Amino acid sequence: MTAEPLRQLLAACRVTDGASFVLEDHRTDEDGETGLDKGEGNKALDAAVERIADQQARLYANDRWSVLCIFQALDAAGKDGAIKHVFSGVNPQGVQVESFAAPSTRERAHDFLWRHAIAMPRRGRIGVHNRSWYEEVLVARVQPSILQAAPIPASLIGPHIWDERLEDIAAHERYLSRQGVVILKFFLHVGAEEQRERLLARIDEPAKNWKFEEGDLAVRARRAEYLAAYEAAIRATAAPHAPWFIIPADRKWLARLLVAEAVASALEALDLQFPTIDAGTRTTLLRARDALT
Repeated sequence: MTAEPLRQLLAACRVTDGASFVLEDHRTDEDGETGLDKGEGNKALDAAVERIADQQARLYANDRWSVLCIFQALDAAGKDGAIKHVFSGVNPQGVQVESFAAPSTRERAHDFLWRHAIAMPRRGRIGVHNRSWYEEVLVARVQPSILQAAPIPASLIGPHIWDERLEDIAAHERYLSRQGVVILKFFLHVGAEEQRERLLARIDEPAKNWKFEEGDLAVRARRAEYLAAYEAAIRATAAPHAPWFIIPADRKWLARLLVAEAVASALEALDLQFPTIDAGTRTTLLRARDALT
């Protein structure tokens, strides 16, 4: 098997224009006829992680660009595992991972983008956000009580608020891209039956009991509403400078490989080079070398 089928599958996952996006068009068990099995996929993942590590070193040394990887998914889709496996070989100094749970009292006292903005990666770093500002057009949209309890002027709350928030998110991502932030957004798309089996595993396997939350069942019961909210968010915010990747997540190993390939390819497209030095600096280095020998 060559890498071409994998690249084609990744291209099919990539959404840069949401105008005609339909989530149902993306299967959760799609394999793109790559011909890979799990063992081969894991080897390909290792190779992709090595590419990311190499490019991350260049990103850090170059100190101009930064990369923001956003992970969104329904419960048990495999976000944590994808983040662990894809970034396992990257220098910890060059990566910062942020997980966003329900906003704190302090965070709720600010605009909904604030807590994410202060967690943005510095230039030369890769930032990984486990959930993001999209929660404010997903969870809050499906559960109106969250919005009703928010400290927002009542006159600003209405059916228009979701379109306005999506417009603000799209504008914010456009701004970030103009500041040198490479934005990659991953929706790990897991099927209903696969999700059910993974939630059962959290109950039946003692080592996974800690992962189970009673709220997982409430979210699952409103799966259709959440998927509709995701579809609306992707339609409104997919752009060439901030693409969405709809990752088929029924096979964890394939989902991780696709994410790694997307990150590696995006970094390689920057054509990052290690900084070069001028003649004066070279002379200084040679003098320092003489002093050390």
